[in-house]
Amino acid sequence: QLQLVESGGGLVQPGGSLRLSCAVSGFRRYTLDYYGVGWFRQAPGKEREGVSCISNSGGSTFYADSVKGRFTISRDNANNMVYLEMNSLKPEDTAVYYCNVRSVLGPREYWGQGTQVTVSS
Repeated sequence: QLQLVESGGGLVQPGGSLRLSCAVSGFRRYTLDYYGVGWFRQAPGKEREGVSCISNSGGSTFYADSVKGRFTISRDNANNMVYLEMNSLKPEDTAVYYCNVRSVLGPREYWGQGTQVTVSS
């Protein structure tokens, strides 16, 4: 059972930046190298949506159209960390952001508890 802990959320003005971190722990046999990682978000009254994901090797990334060019996902497999750099933040980016890891060997996936991001003047 993996544990994911997000951090870095907060209140920021429009146009500002935040860097979210996700610390992954609890590995027994397979390290973070065997997991694809994604960031999702859920705004009040809306369904959870995918924001960005990165392959287990880090060689492939995906971004939702709404964040393309503003957000950057990265990972540090050696330290079991995943990041989401968010720039030019907009009020519509306000949501709880969740980290997710999915095994490349099977259907296992794990979620963090989420971190609140609020973009407001």
